[in-house]
Amino acid sequence: MIAENQLLHNIAVVGLGKIGLTLAAVFANNSCKVLGADIDPKVVSSVNNGISHVKNEPGLEELVANAHHNKTLTATTITSEAVAQSDIVIVIVPVLIDDKNHVDYRYIDSAVEEIGKGVKKSTLVIFETTLPPGDTRNRFGKKIEEVSGLRMGTDFDLAYSPERVYSNRIIEDLQNYPKIIGGLTEKSLKRASAFYQKTLNCEIIEVSSLETAEFAKVAECVYRDVNIALANDLAKFADNMNVNILEVIDSSNSQPYSHIHQPGIGVGGHCIPIYPYFFINKGLVQGLTPLSRKINDRMSDYAISKIEKEMGSLQKKNILILGLSYRENVKETTKSTSLAIIEILKEKDVQVFVADPLFENEEIIKYDVIPFDINDQTVSSEIDIIILQAYHDEFKKIDFESFTKCTFVYDGRNKLSKEKIEELGMRYSGIGK
Repeated sequence: MIAENQLLHNIAVVGLGKIGLTLAAVFANNSCKVLGADIDPKVVSSVNNGISHVKNEPGLEELVANAHHNKTLTATTITSEAVAQSDIVIVIVPVLIDDKNHVDYRYIDSAVEEIGKGVKKSTLVIFETTLPPGDTRNRFGKKIEEVSGLRMGTDFDLAYSPERVYSNRIIEDLQNYPKIIGGLTEKSLKRASAFYQKTLNCEIIEVSSLETAEFAKVAECVYRDVNIALANDLAKFADNMNVNILEVIDSSNSQPYSHIHQPGIGVGGHCIPIYPYFFINKGLVQGLTPLSRKINDRMSDYAISKIEKEMGSLQKKNILILGLSYRENVKETTKSTSLAIIEILKEKDVQVFVADPLFENEEIIKYDVIPFDINDQTVSSEIDIIILQAYHDEFKKIDFESFTKCTFVYDGRNKLSKEKIEELGMRYSGIGK
């Protein structure tokens, strides 16, 4: 048995994205020597210079700089070497879905192959990536065995502890959210629990198996997806009944057993629109889980149909989308509803403008749309319709009076003032509002 001070000494974090880098920086500032591994040389170079490539994550830049100063955080592109130098390996490499909603393992499969090349006896491997139940044991544990010649549970320990954090508050969430942990064996479980207790100082929830921990994380996302789908369904019905769904939700949720979520123009990001398919592809093909995915994915079509009902044909119109990101104050386009809206509008021969202060013009142009500066009043006069998709803080300061040609505003997040919009002579519509 490795002593606790040795166990906490050398940590490899495989995958230095938004969550991986934050984990690495937190560990490196809590009595661990961390070697991060990432396939992107720019990411590795940035970390080795003490600079966080992840922005808009409160406290992260300071943690990375401090760890660099203390020489407790370095990075490499050679995953197998990082693993070989470590007692504990944390895997946080993305698993996505492809265009047919099948699980895309390409990145994590490659990473696990390299982990297998570097793993040694007594190493503890912990997966934090959200996974379909069974994958830690049956896909990745077995692959490490195959490549290394070592046996999981005997030669190396294996655990699963899903990340449960939210962008823009990851460091805070690491401390405040309980850490769910499942182990291949009792020894794996206790080693993982001791590690997280020491480095994160958070509440620990030990569960009976790897599969239980995997299932719990996916279930969290399914719950949210189903609840949002319910809110969207109710919002559409409220539109038909000429009822304000926001007033309904506030009233209903005053009862302690009611927790209706907020409706919206769509669901994006790495989690909610992706992880339900981890259950669906395992056989959960009927019921609320697949139905909710369909409801939420169709909200962009619903929004455009409402605009057309108000405005008639959209052909040759200049339409401005506020927010390329999938949600407010985050620079991320994964499964962003804006992408679906752009695709729909292009089929209708619309000229699409996109405003997003978190992206450079060159980044926006890649989506074959026209970048829009919300502070440029000369261009504002060209816009016919505005669609709010992601309510960044910068959009709270928009002067809608400058949009002299605009006749309709569609509030996809129910954040704008209906009264102020209509005072300017524009028509306003929200989701169920």
